[in-house]
Amino acid sequence: MFDTTVRLAHAADRPVLDRLWALFQHDLSEFRGVLPHPDGSFRSERLEAAFADGDRAPYLVTSGEHPVGFAFVRGLDGPTRVLNSFFVVRGARRTGIGLRTVREVVARHPGPWEVAFQDNNPVAVRFWRRVAADIAGDAWTEERRAVPGRPDVASDVWISF
Repeated sequence: MFDTTVRLAHAADRPVLDRLWALFQHDLSEFRGVLPHPDGSFRSERLEAAFADGDRAPYLVTSGEHPVGFAFVRGLDGPTRVLNSFFVVRGARRTGIGLRTVREVVARHPGPWEVAFQDNNPVAVRFWRRVAADIAGDAWTEERRAVPGRPDVASDVWISF
């Protein structure tokens, strides 16, 4: 799995990213308690925005000819970039693809970065702390922030570097 490519996604990649998005949302449903819509789909506003909003960039991650993940960035025109959606398929996890992907995406958009995740997702907690330390050494922070408009859910954990 070391022939990993991280590239800006194009409109032709949309069907692949639609399928990966469903897998991502399925994984997150364990921590968010969210069920699919009656048609089996999940909310996809961030996926839509990644392709439609000029302040965002969707990246597709492949290993050879196999799609293995994605990274969606927002805040390209602002002072801080946000990695607002990130996913690696289970079969490619724990191979270094995730860390390599984040390094590449961050290098393409220099400046301050933030990423949010759920505290009840222990794999994400370990991964994002490791990523922050790898990229920023000791120069990163972590804080809990309320989810806007959602007082019924636990605060997100935000890492800044």
